[in-house]
Amino acid sequence: MTKTSAAPTETAPADLLSVAMVTLGCARNEVDSEELAGRLQAGGFRLVADPEDADTVVVNTCGFVEAAKKDSVDTLLEAADLKAAGKTQAVVAVGCMAERYGKDLAESLPEADAVLGFDDYPDIAARLKGILAGEQHHSHTPQDRRKLLAVSPTSRDASAISVPGVSDGLGGTGDLLGMPFRARLDTGPMAPLKLASGCDRRCTFCAIPAFRGSFVSRRPSDVLNEARWLAENGTREVFLVSENNTSYGKDLGDIRLLETLLPEVAAIDGLEWVRVSYLQPAEMRPTLIDALASTPGVVPYFDLSFQHASATVLRRMKRFGDPESFLGLLEQVRAKAPEAGVRSNVIVGFPGETEEEFQTLCDFLEAARLDVTGVFGYSDEDGTEAAAFDASSKLDQDEIDARVAHLQDLVEELTAQRAEERIGETVQVLVESLVDEDGEPAVVGRAAFQGPEVDGTTLVLDAPRGVKVGDLLTAEVTGSEGVDLIAGLQVSRQESSR
Repeated sequence: MTKTSAAPTETAPADLLSVAMVTLGCARNEVDSEELAGRLQAGGFRLVADPEDADTVVVNTCGFVEAAKKDSVDTLLEAADLKAAGKTQAVVAVGCMAERYGKDLAESLPEADAVLGFDDYPDIAARLKGILAGEQHHSHTPQDRRKLLAVSPTSRDASAISVPGVSDGLGGTGDLLGMPFRARLDTGPMAPLKLASGCDRRCTFCAIPAFRGSFVSRRPSDVLNEARWLAENGTREVFLVSENNTSYGKDLGDIRLLETLLPEVAAIDGLEWVRVSYLQPAEMRPTLIDALASTPGVVPYFDLSFQHASATVLRRMKRFGDPESFLGLLEQVRAKAPEAGVRSNVIVGFPGETEEEFQTLCDFLEAARLDVTGVFGYSDEDGTEAAAFDASSKLDQDEIDARVAHLQDLVEELTAQRAEERIGETVQVLVESLVDEDGEPAVVGRAAFQGPEVDGTTLVLDAPRGVKVGDLLTAEVTGSEGVDLIAGLQVSRQESSR
């Protein structure tokens, strides 16, 4: 989970009300924060980086698991301390946790001046001005947002509800007419870009669909327009995100729309890389594998949400798969792109997980040779089906912790071995920062098979004079430290146009 607090570099009149956006959680939340920042900027606010300098601190919360919720509450309390010290005037909660708990969160956290739900987003500037003026905001009663849209994907019309992060900016939503798509809060060369919002899956451990709503795809024209806008504003890599990218287009009548869209995004001037995240293994298809593996400009990167490998555990999760089908999928991927990066997340200690089922997961990971694996211990989530499973099926927390520790040790060893296998490969590296390495200039960046923030980095030694953040360097991998790589510069270099 990430926590970012940043503001664009554009200047604004000092007498404007100021606001700091603090973002927790995933890349989808980062997009939501930048849309909110754009609305606030258009509504007369000045964006600042440091919460201590802000009239209002807006915390975009994460409500995914208990650890994320605790981090969100702690961050809100930190902002409340600033208010108590007279350094800010108001603290406002937005995001998934705010939407999920609404008035219940407001009642349990009186330190926050307001808890705003997704339906408040279109009028966020007016809401904050009212809060600063002393108006009391009545938080919403949480609801299952899946009920706001038709069950049939092709019958959905999301125009009448707020769907965070999927506005069409300069296009045809009246309140955004003439406003940029969002205000960039990160000056790095990568930007997440939403393909869709919501989820139609019914995984028994996950509460996201209930508070994010049903799956809604963005129109391809809106995605392309925003990608162009990002490229014009210095982005070199777009990271396509949603709760389930393999479903993109199903509500628009074309389940293979992503295969058509990818070449168009990759052809945009100024973009070097297009990366796709959040892929459901059960929904992968040969045409999508081909598009991800062979489209020029689309990096061969497969973020496959396995969650487990035991067929029986997966059925209890209301998911599909088994070691044989998953390994078969990986074989198809590597046959098309041997250098492909593959990452996944798994849940350990799901209700009823036997030692044999846990061993099935361990054996699968040994055979899969994944570049990165996130390991999470199961915990009950409010409102999920698994939370209501018979108590006798729930594992003791000590047992869950022991299995998590065992698997984390195994994953650390396996991913380090996978990184060692990369030694000798020639890679392109997107420069993200300039560093000093033993007195010599070097750069830190990511190879094409390394996703942002969670997949490790590549240190390129002997950086050329004049290299800039956003440049692409060609290097040879010479060593590894855990999942991180060390590389030596080769002669080829593509300069950023930023």
